[in-house]
Amino acid sequence: MRSTVDDTPDYCAIEIAMEVLGGRWKLAILKQLLCGTQRFSELKRGMPRITARMLTRQLREMEADGLVERTVYREVPPRVEYALTETGRGLDSIAGMLDSWGRWYLDAHGRPPSALRPPVGQGSDQPAEKTGHLVEKTVS
Repeated sequence: MRSTVDDTPDYCAIEIAMEVLGGRWKLAILKQLLCGTQRFSELKRGMPRITARMLTRQLREMEADGLVERTVYREVPPRVEYALTETGRGLDSIAGMLDSWGRWYLDAHGRPPSALRPPVGQGSDQPAEKTGHLVEKTVS
């Protein structure tokens, strides 16, 4: 369970931003929703490496933090759509800058070692790929 924004010291606004936007998937979800309102399945399709459980968890946290609005349509079958709130849309320029920096980093340094690890539950007993940064072995 994550801590709440209320637990963050007043003197460090970057910690508040990290608490709200932290995690592996929130900025990726934000980027997807900047393109417009999407259903859960569309978000999942746009991020094939995220599990349904993690996507649900991240969307709930983003909704609780006021970044995402969830709309349930009373239809059969039920339809649920996710959209950014005004607060969430306010992160557009920040997300764009982070995307640009990520592309620059990739061009300058290649994928970071953490990006080469397989998703949880899909590990291997073979040595990890050598990246130039470090060599890591997965031991069972």
